[in-house]
Amino acid sequence: MSPAAHAHAPLGHVHGSAGARHRGRVSLVLGLTVAFLFVQVVVATRTSSLSLLADAAHMLVDAGALSLTLFAIWFAGRPATATKTYGYHRVEILAALANGVVLCLLAGGILWRSWERLWVPAPVPGWPLIATAAVGLAVNLVAAALLHAGATESLNLRSAYLEVLADAATSGAVIVAGVVILLTGFTIADPLAAIAIGALILPRTIALMSQAVNVLLEGVPPHLDVVEIERAMGGVAGVQRVHDLHVWTLTSGREAMSAHVVVDPGTPGDRVLQDLHVVLHARFGIDHTTIQVETATPPALIQIAPRA
Repeated sequence: MSPAAHAHAPLGHVHGSAGARHRGRVSLVLGLTVAFLFVQVVVATRTSSLSLLADAAHMLVDAGALSLTLFAIWFAGRPATATKTYGYHRVEILAALANGVVLCLLAGGILWRSWERLWVPAPVPGWPLIATAAVGLAVNLVAAALLHAGATESLNLRSAYLEVLADAATSGAVIVAGVVILLTGFTIADPLAAIAIGALILPRTIALMSQAVNVLLEGVPPHLDVVEIERAMGGVAGVQRVHDLHVWTLTSGREAMSAHVVVDPGTPGDRVLQDLHVVLHARFGIDHTTIQVETATPPALIQIAPRA
C-alpha cells in the first residue's frame, strides 16, 4: 500500500459565511424591529390587549434574536486558532438553537396566559389593535423581504427570517381580532388570536431546532445523500472503492467531508484527488475535503509446484 495522500480544499474557497454576506440587511431589520417595538408596547399597555402584547413580546424576541444573529455573524468571522482549528463558525448554529429555545418558551407562555384570559375576559378596544397591527404587518413584511435571500443560505438567518414571518402572521391575527371586537364586541377574540399566535410559533421553531441539533451532532446535511456521494466518488477513473466516508456541516452554507479511497495500482494520487474534488464541488457543493488515497494491493502470484 502506498503512503497516504491528503487533499484539503480550504474554507477560504468560500469568501465569508452566508450570514456575513447579509449583515447590512440584518442590521436594517433590527432597527425597524426595535423602533416599532416601543409603539407596540405602549399601545398594548394602554388597551390591555393580550394579543397585541403577545405580538409585542414576539417582536422583543425578534429584536433579541436579530442582535444575537449579528453577534454570531461577527464572532463567526474571527480567524481560526491553534485550539479552534475550524474557527468559530458553529457560533451561528448555537445562536439559531438559542433563538429556538426562547421562541418555544415564548409560545408556551402565550398559550398559558391566553387560556387564563378565556375564562376572565377583559375589555379591549378594536381600532387601536387594528391600526397598530397593520403597521406591524407592514414592518414585518419589509423585514421578511430584506432577509429572504439570506434565509436560503444561512441557518442562523433562516431562524431570524422565520421569526419575522411568524411575527407578520401574528400581526394578521391581531388585525382579525380587532375587526371582530370592533364589529361584534366579542372580546374573547383577543385571547383566541393570542392562542393562534402561540400555535403558529411552535411547529416552525421545533423544525429549526431540529436542524440546528443535526448540525451540532455532525449529521449529514438534509440536502445531501451519502450513498449518492459515495457512488459519484466511485465513478472517478482509477477509484476502486470508497470507505470511511463522513459528511457534515461546519456552518450554514459550508459542508465538509472526509473519506478513504482505494485506487488501482499505478494510479497517480494527485490526479485522483483533483478529479474527486471537482466532482464533490460541482455536484454537491462541498469545498472542504479531506481524502486519504490508498493503493490496492495487487493479487499475489501463486506458483503451483508440479506433481512428482
